[in-house]
Amino acid sequence: MPSSRLSGPSMPVTPVSHLASLRPEALAAPESGIVELFNYGRGRQGLLPLWVGEGDLPTPEFIRRAAADSFAAGETFYTHQRGLPETREAISRYMTRHYGTNNGPDSYFVTVGGMHALQIAVRLVAGVGDDVLVVTPGWPNFAGSLAAAGASAIDVPLDLRFKPAGGLQWALDLDRMAASISQKTRAIVVNSPGNPTGWTASLAELEGILSLARAHGLWIIADEIYGRLTYDAPRAPSFHDLADASDRILYIQTLSKNWAMTGWRIGWLEGPAGLGQVIENLIQYSTSGVAVPIQRGAIAALDQGETFVAHQLARFRQSRDILCSALEASGRVRFAKPEGAFYLFAAIEGEADSSALAKRLVDEAGVGVAPGNAFGPGGEDHLRLCFACSPERTAEAADRLVRWLAR
Repeated sequence: MPSSRLSGPSMPVTPVSHLASLRPEALAAPESGIVELFNYGRGRQGLLPLWVGEGDLPTPEFIRRAAADSFAAGETFYTHQRGLPETREAISRYMTRHYGTNNGPDSYFVTVGGMHALQIAVRLVAGVGDDVLVVTPGWPNFAGSLAAAGASAIDVPLDLRFKPAGGLQWALDLDRMAASISQKTRAIVVNSPGNPTGWTASLAELEGILSLARAHGLWIIADEIYGRLTYDAPRAPSFHDLADASDRILYIQTLSKNWAMTGWRIGWLEGPAGLGQVIENLIQYSTSGVAVPIQRGAIAALDQGETFVAHQLARFRQSRDILCSALEASGRVRFAKPEGAFYLFAAIEGEADSSALAKRLVDEAGVGVAPGNAFGPGGEDHLRLCFACSPERTAEAADRLVRWLAR
């Protein structure tokens, strides 16, 4: 029987020749360890899911209404590739308020979420045969996007250090980063506050990274999507606090986290205005722009959403403290209390295989977590727990974990 026929009623067989004829960049794109666990626990009765990076609140009504009004007005046609002028002006206002930037709208490009912004940034600066430094443990989509472009991710692991004033903390070894730079290096990816660790780079760490980029002529891809979700300051330190017009920095942003808009798929890429036509071309050949009603919702979020951001942050803080207190009291869990974002990255004493452990917690504790080995070097024996949910749900999940640890 030819291999292209079906083997059984619903089992299509892919000929080996099909895979063999694909581009190596496509084949190099890794499977997601987070999705693997999500699929493993999907549909489990009573499971408390802490594995996906999103909150449990729906998008606020005023944002949904702005999009609905746009649909009702018939705004359903092709739009500006770079984003509506009104959207880019709203982004510019927002960035001026919170980051003190004096960039005009020409520096901002509306994308289909932060993932699309990341893909465009990678296409701009790296390709086949290039190396890009990535701070790890880190969001696996960084390495995946680079692999799909034919570039290689060079991991720069964070250190977990004990500091008398603050206990365990993640820290960046700038000497290690410098030693990782070669003639093939084209860029540095920095995610701060970080997923999955909650590491929030100090201004000194950012200054050190920027100095390396300047000295070696490298681009920086700065994922600062959790910049407003910090617990000890109004926002996290940013490359905006240090950079000048000559620096090669591309910023990734999204509306997903601050305003509970994960399913809307809208974000933006910020870069030198002189790259505008190149970025527009890449948007044209990937998505041809973001739907106008989605952008109308984004404008409402940026201009009217501060009360909701504050509400979410208060919930995240309470959930973080509940989870950290419970796990610390168990005496079996090691972690650095996250300074930003909404993840706890924790290691359980005596458990080295994070994938096997995550599956056991689904089966035995009724809690879904993400395995640390999905996030690269430094995460192999850790688990990522997302606490972007109600304090009540977080308390129940913490109780289940503590009871499991006591078994």
